[in-house]
Amino acid sequence: MRLPAVAVALMAAGVLLTGCDSVAPAFACKVDATTPELIEDREAAGIADCDPATWSVADGAAAQLPDLELDCLGGATGASLSEVRGPAVLNFWASNCGPCRKEMPALQEFHEAYGDRITVLGVNWLDTYPGAAIDLARQSGVTYPSLADGCGDLQETDADLGIGLPFFLFVAADGTVSRPHTGGVTSPDEIVDMVATYLDLDLTARAAS
Repeated sequence: MRLPAVAVALMAAGVLLTGCDSVAPAFACKVDATTPELIEDREAAGIADCDPATWSVADGAAAQLPDLELDCLGGATGASLSEVRGPAVLNFWASNCGPCRKEMPALQEFHEAYGDRITVLGVNWLDTYPGAAIDLARQSGVTYPSLADGCGDLQETDADLGIGLPFFLFVAADGTVSRPHTGGVTSPDEIVDMVATYLDLDLTARAAS
């Protein structure tokens, strides 16, 4: 039976809202971010896989975050946020989030400039369209990896998460995690300043020496 146009529009709007607010989808959520097609798209875009052995560039303590296995966005093997080692920057985002779209190029610039000293990891959160997420990352030139929590499983843990997207979590060298910081940055320098504030880490010191 074909649904009325208004009903279809309301359903679509509901999906969009779940991608912007920290509310798990009300329907039985089944989001597969690991299909062969998505893996191929991620690889073609030059986005890194979710391998903690390669994403954690520092040798700090493991992040004090839930030991919950998440899919990799366009990857065959998932990982847990507890496998992140500090210092690290975690950016929670979704393909239907306007501010996320604006800040991703700045985050990529930050990754290119400082990614050898601090881990940068995305978390594609409450996003029911992993294909659109990979396409946005490709358009933004993103090469750092993203885990995927399309159904909001992290909300069932004791993790302190933001109430809207985008937001950042900062992991210190001792594994402690900052409270969520609202995103919407427009330059890598803003992220450098946040790292200095939350992690007491001056990333510009080496450049100045």
